Amino acid sequence: MTTKTYKSLFDVATNDLNERADLKFRADMMLTLRGLFEAKGWKQAEIGKALGIKQPHVSDLTNGHIDKFSSDKLLGFLAKLDIRLKPFFDNGEVYCEVHKST
Repeated sequence: MTTKTYKSLFDVATNDLNERADLKFRADMMLTLRGLFEAKGWKQAEIGKALGIKQPHVSDLTNGHIDKFSSDKLLGFLAKLDIRLKPFFDNGEVYCEVHKST
């Protein structure tokens, strides 16, 4: 029997590199949002109000149901929280700055 080792669960989920990158990005975004909510001490009602979504969607978001949210939707949630991501390239490396709009 042969054993394969993967760096990520998403490497097993799909062989499509674009789909894999999108899954990883959405998972990272959801973890980031959840961290923001925890840092603010927000309950689900506060999260729903801030993002303009109903409680079942808040539950999906905070419980990591990545199939329920597109990358665009998650970026929109960050925008509603006045947060902007700014990727850039410098000296052969790719970075991402996070800016608070206000």
